[in-house]
Amino acid sequence: MPARAPDPCSCLAIRKAARHVTQFYDARLAASGLTTPQFSILARLRHLGPSTINDLAGDLVMDRTTLGRNLRPLERDGLLAIAADPADRRCRALVLTEAGQRRLAVARPLWQAAQAEFDARFGAEASAALRASLASLVAIDLNGPQAG
Repeated sequence: MPARAPDPCSCLAIRKAARHVTQFYDARLAASGLTTPQFSILARLRHLGPSTINDLAGDLVMDRTTLGRNLRPLERDGLLAIAADPADRRCRALVLTEAGQRRLAVARPLWQAAQAEFDARFGAEASAALRASLASLVAIDLNGPQAG
């Protein structure tokens, strides 16, 4: 697809790019039975350990409703469990199950291959710069007081 003129709306440009990249990763992860959001959730749970829905939603910069929609099939398939939080029995924690660990083990090489292919197509330096720019963007409190 030939390059287009940049969108004047940052939100639209970011959302289009996100959909484009998600479709790319979804196609590469398909053999694992996971979508890109599902893989991200399981991978973050593996990294973080048992997490509350609020904590995981904050880590993924995802609203609770969207996260909940993505959690249901993972719980249904036994890839994660919702249990009492060991740190606070009043809260519920998301826990990666053994089946979830196994599914991640299947998906991880597919993700690594997708990552390498993305870097090869987009350019390793451009890819690293993109991730750095996006991390900087996520770090800005866009919902706080307006800069003057």
